[in-house]
Amino acid sequence: MPKDFLSVADWPAAEIMQMLARAQELRSLHRAGERPQTLQGRTLAMYFEKPSLRTHVTFEAGMAQLGGHAILLRPDQVGIGTRESPLDVARNLSRWVDGLMARTFSHELVELLAENATIPIINGLTDRLHPCQAMADLQTIANVMNPKDARVCYVGDGNNVANSLILLSAVVGMGFRIATPASHCPPAWVMERAEAIAATSGGDISWTEDPLEAVADADFIYTDTWTSMGQEDEAEERRKIFAPYQVNRHLVAGAPKARLMHCLPAHRGEEITGELLDSDRSLIYEQAENRLHSQKAVLERVMLPKGIA
Repeated sequence: MPKDFLSVADWPAAEIMQMLARAQELRSLHRAGERPQTLQGRTLAMYFEKPSLRTHVTFEAGMAQLGGHAILLRPDQVGIGTRESPLDVARNLSRWVDGLMARTFSHELVELLAENATIPIINGLTDRLHPCQAMADLQTIANVMNPKDARVCYVGDGNNVANSLILLSAVVGMGFRIATPASHCPPAWVMERAEAIAATSGGDISWTEDPLEAVADADFIYTDTWTSMGQEDEAEERRKIFAPYQVNRHLVAGAPKARLMHCLPAHRGEEITGELLDSDRSLIYEQAENRLHSQKAVLERVMLPKGIA
């Protein structure tokens, strides 16, 4: 089993599905008012280079609900790369805490921390991947139907969320179509790795420039912001490029039964209309809730590698 949770593609399908099953169990227990204290006495350090609502709250609340504790580390106090090297930070934290969740710009930084730490490192988001969001999305889809039977369509920017969804779909054998402009399609390495994994899992991964073609008969239509953190200077140009990829009434007419997904934060009237975001077809708050439970399952899996006693 991997020590770290950096990418869903690092984990075999059986492990991913076990974490999904545990996330579903934890959600049911939470709604019944039960809080299993599986991480009692354990501490998670949380390092944030990027702003966060869902990642911060759900990891800190998740640790508390499982009986553990979370410590917030800010870049200005830690100074990775200025005050201290990633190597020294990883080795110091390994002596003090039981795990580190890092939300960074550079994916290479998370890999360096994992390489030099003896504790598990969880990728809370990088410019390359967002595996924790993908796990919450898998749980959200599973609450509606068997993921292996699902046809998921992503429309918009081929960003970190899209990359992790592509890889997750390949791992679990899900159907996944992505529509982006050719200038903003998923990286070749993502598609190549996904196709290699899907060859054995039964997943069906495809890309097109045509959003109408992509959404036809989809069970889920997913979108995300057109301008990710660190791309604010490109926002106006991106609005022009992605305008044909807005999730609106015209687009979803090709998939009349599709549920709508967005990882948030959303820009109403840009990547998706407010009308659809607030409609009965929307699953956005289910996704947000499932961040809590799917991440608790990930925390248990990496902090308790021998299983729950």
